Amino acid sequence: MLTGQLRNEVDKLWETFWTGGITNPLTVIEQITYLLFLRRLDQQQLLKEKQASELDMPITDPIYPEAATPLRWSSFKNLDPEAMIDRFTRGITLNGEQTNVFDYMKQLAPEDTAFANHMKGATFMISTPRLLDRAVQLIDKLDMDDRDTKGDLYEYLLSKIASAGQNGQFRTPRHIIQLMVDMTLPTPTDTICDPSAGTCGFLVAADEYLRREHQDEFYKKDFRAHYNSAMFNGLEFDSSMMRIGAMNLMLHGIERPNLLHVDALSEENAGITDRYSLMLANPPFKGSLDYDFVEPSLLKVAKTKKTELLFLALMLRMLRPGGRAAVIVPDGVLFGSSRAHKAIREAIVEEHQLQGVVSMPSGVFKPYAGVSTAILLFTKTNSGGTDQVWFYDMQADGYSLDDKRGELGRRMPEQPEQLAKDEHLSTLTDPHGQVIEYRVQKHEENNIPDILHRWRNAEGEAERPRTAQSFYVPVQEIRDNAYDLSINRYKEIEYQAVDYDPPQELLARIRQLEAERAQLMQELENMLD
Repeated sequence: MLTGQLRNEVDKLWETFWTGGITNPLTVIEQITYLLFLRRLDQQQLLKEKQASELDMPITDPIYPEAATPLRWSSFKNLDPEAMIDRFTRGITLNGEQTNVFDYMKQLAPEDTAFANHMKGATFMISTPRLLDRAVQLIDKLDMDDRDTKGDLYEYLLSKIASAGQNGQFRTPRHIIQLMVDMTLPTPTDTICDPSAGTCGFLVAADEYLRREHQDEFYKKDFRAHYNSAMFNGLEFDSSMMRIGAMNLMLHGIERPNLLHVDALSEENAGITDRYSLMLANPPFKGSLDYDFVEPSLLKVAKTKKTELLFLALMLRMLRPGGRAAVIVPDGVLFGSSRAHKAIREAIVEEHQLQGVVSMPSGVFKPYAGVSTAILLFTKTNSGGTDQVWFYDMQADGYSLDDKRGELGRRMPEQPEQLAKDEHLSTLTDPHGQVIEYRVQKHEENNIPDILHRWRNAEGEAERPRTAQSFYVPVQEIRDNAYDLSINRYKEIEYQAVDYDPPQELLARIRQLEAERAQLMQELENMLD
């Protein structure tokens, strides 16, 4: 659990970088990531030393041999600022060559962790002794012993990308990620992929679901082998995001994911076909590529330059038969009238099985984007199977839909049995599992619990009218509407007649109010005389 104290310490660390002259949010997180990794390497070395001491044996495969001791976190953290930055710039002579703390970290064996494998091109940008010393001291105080705390801490850091108002396209709100994971129900045998991985939030959420719902699987040898070698996969073009995403996974306990530094839509990715059983993604909304740059097989599904359509074609190719997907798309994908828009929708409906469309309000991605979006849920079959499609009109996600995106609801000490039918409960617990507080949100503040309930209880949906918040639409009706998947095409609005008083009565009331106002004004003037 991320305590208030830990949040304050992270806020201080963030502020230290900004006041120290490093203001780009991605750069701040990247530099903090390097320092976190250096601390973690030293912790791993300390563990190796402890095990060797208990067994009275020499250390096997040390991260830091004795000659490299000055480059360890526990060694340089106690130096004065000038000496510390000297270790990061000039360094020491090691095996006859000059090396420093940062260069030594970059030269670690690729098999050590996914993060180490993506260190090429990394640049250390902390240039002042005071900033480095302050950052090291603050990071040294962070609680990094518990896997959940480490993961929550890094997630809180990543949330500042959005709050800073820059590069927000790299981060999907965590509760929306959680909704998509809960709707697709990852299993211990799944091979999961995000083709636009960013900070790897979808992979982290899938891991958290597995640890929560399939905890016993982690004691099985076959599952651990699958978990550590093939389960988690991601593609990302931006090298900085690869390092940040790899660190995010590592701090959540996923040491060796398969993260590929490729452009997912290019020829570099042409060999990945029928490989994954579950895909979770929020691909780029806006983008246009030249046909020559796009991998040709994607253009066979829909000849287009739009990245949001190309990513859908990519996911269909990368999924194995029977594989399922949850992907966020802009509303334009649902009703666009171009040949490419219609072709991709027709392919999903006719050649595979489209199960659901969750329409989300336009404020979900504020403050950095106001576009309306939806979640598509489908299964690759290569043989059709769509008979009806479930639509849900999400109107609230638990947060305000303005730029502030403040959490809605109220805290309360009451017990769950005292709640009204239209309220749902979440709890905050301490590290020992004891409930600290209850947070209640009404349905009109948060539709997500209702979405999950209706999605998992489909038998009750067939009878719902088109005026309801969710309903089924038969596939023939979708065909007749040129495969339009926007909920407004099928939702019926129920209009209610409103009776107003006659105009003469309204005018009489206005005259009475005017007379009362004149009388009050006269009384006020009399008081002032």
